[in-house]
Amino acid sequence: MNKIKVLVVDDSAMVRKMLSIELSKSEHIVVVDTAIDPYFARDKIVSLKPDVVLLDIEMPRMDGLTFLRKLLKYYPIRVIVVSSLAEKGGDVALKALEYGALEVVAKPSVSYSVTDMIEQLKEKIIAVSKIPNWKIGIKENKINNLVKPNKKSLIRTTNKVIAIGASTGGTEALREILERIPANSPPIIIVQHMPAHFTKSFAKRLNDLCEIEVKEAEDMEILSPGKALIAPGNMHMELNRSGAVYYVKLNQGSTVYHQRPSVEILFDSVAKYAGRNSIGVILTGMGKDGASGLLHMKNEGAYTIAQDEKSCVVFGMPKEAIEIGAVAKVVSLNHIVDDIINNLSK
Repeated sequence: MNKIKVLVVDDSAMVRKMLSIELSKSEHIVVVDTAIDPYFARDKIVSLKPDVVLLDIEMPRMDGLTFLRKLLKYYPIRVIVVSSLAEKGGDVALKALEYGALEVVAKPSVSYSVTDMIEQLKEKIIAVSKIPNWKIGIKENKINNLVKPNKKSLIRTTNKVIAIGASTGGTEALREILERIPANSPPIIIVQHMPAHFTKSFAKRLNDLCEIEVKEAEDMEILSPGKALIAPGNMHMELNRSGAVYYVKLNQGSTVYHQRPSVEILFDSVAKYAGRNSIGVILTGMGKDGASGLLHMKNEGAYTIAQDEKSCVVFGMPKEAIEIGAVAKVVSLNHIVDDIINNLSK
């Protein structure tokens, strides 16, 4: 296979050198050049035609967000944002995903080593390099054109739990789904592959947009109707139960398919403690995290949904789940909420 051509855009000479050396060790990747800021990057993108751009978002002369919007408007290309773990960095990185960046990776910190970062970055570069050209670029927000479901249809579903797993492309898919969920919905628990701190910013952003409450989960937090809990970055989240009360437990166990949080762990726990009273949804994302867990849910009587290929940014996780027979129905993104509500109303 031809090597994936990568351009590194970062104002730190140390970061540019580190990424160039480490990524080029991969047999699938070659760093064709680096750029100190967006102005240099613009010229190098045109001349070198990289497959993937790694973009810092805090740079001199032109910030990364401004550059990203201009770039994707006139020259759609696969962009992975490489950002600090600071909360401010998380807010800006979310904007980058809204503007069309495909992934976000955290820069190394005390709890997140260079080795961890490079391994994740290699996987993400390979995954996004396979995304078709027509799925790249600034996405129009079509959610305002969709009709909100009938709120009364969910009144009798308080014993249900909705579990959702997503990865690449999932931040926007989750936004579209949660913006349409009525305020009296059953509890929702979510794993989205994101670094620590970014999930808190993501939850706050969704909370501002949705009728339901959306927040980053806390250990031993009780589930309640009209609330969605998002697993914190770098923490697994499991459903548990005490009598009629559902709650979540967080832990930093071993990664599953190189992921923490893992969709697999969430879905397995939902199968165990909610069974037929649950709905499982697997959304866009690379790899196969969650496929076996969704099958476990289905075998315990849960209703299971997979996002269809056309509406996925990466048809990895849903495809794996479909192939092993874990999915009851394959649904386009803009019909997933309707399908959930139809099932809850039965």
